[in-house]
Amino acid sequence: MAMAPPPASEPRFEAQEPSWSPAGQPHRDPMGEPMGEEGSAEVTTTELLEQLRQDRLWLLRQIDSGRWPQWRLDLAALERELGQLLEQAAERCSER
Repeated sequence: MAMAPPPASEPRFEAQEPSWSPAGQPHRDPMGEPMGEEGSAEVTTTELLEQLRQDRLWLLRQIDSGRWPQWRLDLAALERELGQLLEQAAERCSER
């Protein structure tokens, strides 16, 4: 099934380098292809926000599992700030 193109007002970002998730897996475009390889996949703002939400969730799971105990407080604060930033970005995108 073909995906509809994003609205004309939504900016697109082109991946230049391979994009990897914190779990060590390449981020994938909406069609499941790794991004950042030959013929770089373009990513919409909405898709980028979703990738960042997934990365934030991974970080939260790592913190909750006890990984990096010496950095727990700093990483938890960073995770909260990232969550707030993503919420604000999503709100601004929905206002367009």
